[in-house]
Amino acid sequence: QGTAAMTTDALPLLAELQPGLIGAVACTAAIALAPASYAQGTAAPDARWTWDTTALYPDRAAWDADRRAAMSTADELAGLEGTLGDGAGAFLRVLRTYSDAWRTGVRAGTYAGLIADENLADPDGQALRQQAMAMYAHIGQAGAWIDPAIVALGEETVWSYFEAEPALEPFRQMIRTTLRNGDHTLSDQTERALAALGPATSASYTIYGQLANSEIPRPTITLSDGTELTVNSAGYARGRSSDNREDRIAVFDAYWGSWQPFTGSVGAALNGHVQNSVARARLRGYDNALSAALSGDNVPEAVYRTLVAETNAALPVLHRYFALRARLLGVEDPAYYDIYPDMVSIDREFGIEDSIELTRASLAPLGEDYVAMYSDAVSQRWMHVYPQPGKTSGAYVSGGAYDVHPYVLLNHLDDYNSATTFTHEWGHALHTVLANEAQPFETARYSIFTAEVASTVHEFLLQEHMLETAQTPQERLFYLGNALELLRATFFRQTMFSEFELAIHETVERGEPLTGSTITALYADVVRRYHGHAEGVMRVDDLYTHEWMFVPHFYMNFYVYQYATSLAAAAYFTDLILDGDEEALERYLGALRAGGSDDPYQILLDAGVDLATPEPYRVLVERME
Repeated sequence: QGTAAMTTDALPLLAELQPGLIGAVACTAAIALAPASYAQGTAAPDARWTWDTTALYPDRAAWDADRRAAMSTADELAGLEGTLGDGAGAFLRVLRTYSDAWRTGVRAGTYAGLIADENLADPDGQALRQQAMAMYAHIGQAGAWIDPAIVALGEETVWSYFEAEPALEPFRQMIRTTLRNGDHTLSDQTERALAALGPATSASYTIYGQLANSEIPRPTITLSDGTELTVNSAGYARGRSSDNREDRIAVFDAYWGSWQPFTGSVGAALNGHVQNSVARARLRGYDNALSAALSGDNVPEAVYRTLVAETNAALPVLHRYFALRARLLGVEDPAYYDIYPDMVSIDREFGIEDSIELTRASLAPLGEDYVAMYSDAVSQRWMHVYPQPGKTSGAYVSGGAYDVHPYVLLNHLDDYNSATTFTHEWGHALHTVLANEAQPFETARYSIFTAEVASTVHEFLLQEHMLETAQTPQERLFYLGNALELLRATFFRQTMFSEFELAIHETVERGEPLTGSTITALYADVVRRYHGHAEGVMRVDDLYTHEWMFVPHFYMNFYVYQYATSLAAAAYFTDLILDGDEEALERYLGALRAGGSDDPYQILLDAGVDLATPEPYRVLVERME
């Protein structure tokens, strides 16, 4: 929030949730499905397919020097307290010191996150991450006085400084954000207290993570072919897509059955997080937790509520998809465990070289310069491609090291899902490259609200390329099925999560209790409505309504709606780009280059997409139809 750094009280939680992503940031839209199933290979990885962290630091000593430098700069920043009103030069000195602390700190934090994620079992890597966390907290606390001081100066004085000192220009968006939130900025002492309490108030997520990843016992079951499967999150992700329906049922029953006894504990953890969100919103004088969460990026509340309304209006299309899925699977009584298996399969591998070349071909509509930028970047060691023992699961782009380049983490399994994940993550990476080239550090880092647009445009372009080059009807049906799954999982499912998240916050805001059982009832209502349970479209058994328990994004304050809004914006841009609309292409690339130089809603609005109106969502639904 802001552009020189994240809001200080949000940093510790975000750093804990996504340590490798502090700065500029993105993960696959499928992350809400829980940690993916990745085979842990034992062979030493080919260096070509591992990232080169020496571009950040040649050794740990150099990293530690930067970490210490960032903390020293933060100490200098703390020593400047009380000088902000001493004229334009003093104002500039404070902001430059603030920016320098984060610029160095985020580079050091990026390195720590990458090293730690290479092997989660390596205590040295985790120690680096912990040191980076402490550094982030130190910088955040050192700068906690700045926002209240800016607000106290008042708009007239602040903007007079900008007129007097042109070097302040890179900080304009940050200052606009601070002044806009002035009514919600607390006293210096209170802001310091909130910054210091950041790690403590993230305890709910820590408790959830400990339960989910370590302490809930997971059963082992025997599948129909005689193999044994441990139904942890990885086993669930693998087993739920089985072609054998009895295996899918067994996997669902085992996995959600292992969660159910902990409903009270996980419910208490989520309640703690929601209570904290509501309390902070009230403390800062917001109408509700939703408006507080949207305020940092200045996203109109109408965006969130229009998204939910339009998605609900489009549920008949989703229900048509479920009926088609049941028909292709040969299922007469479709149930929740019938969502994940492929409706159509093909016998084709997608190695990393295939992913690279297919993405290159699919990006042609974005222009020769864009393809050349991609080709240059992908030829370098920016990626960590394959699974290895201890490596973190999933995929992300870590783009916070402004003076270097983004890094891409993958767990490539040589299948089509790996190919789509590859192109998705490179959408984030190239967005970061464009923003860093066009913007100074202070305005380069972009919001999640715009982040998922570029990645999903990549996915849509890959879809179109695969459909155009499909060799058989079977192959074409496979790609169409995957296209429908993207819309289900990223538009409907993420909006379903968003509607549920709003419901649990509004429950607390009404003063009603939020326990594990009430949370399950709220989730049951929304998940059954989205899946047509009452209409007989798809049955959602009571046990499976505990699904809310494993979604980490519910601890991230109204985060997932942005996957759905970004998908709608991406569909809008993709249609125009494929129609050869050169002006639309330039507006789209301009939005990527804008980085964080303006409010993200405004950036997309200037590019031609108003996500507070129904039109973009209806374009997406038309694509699904």
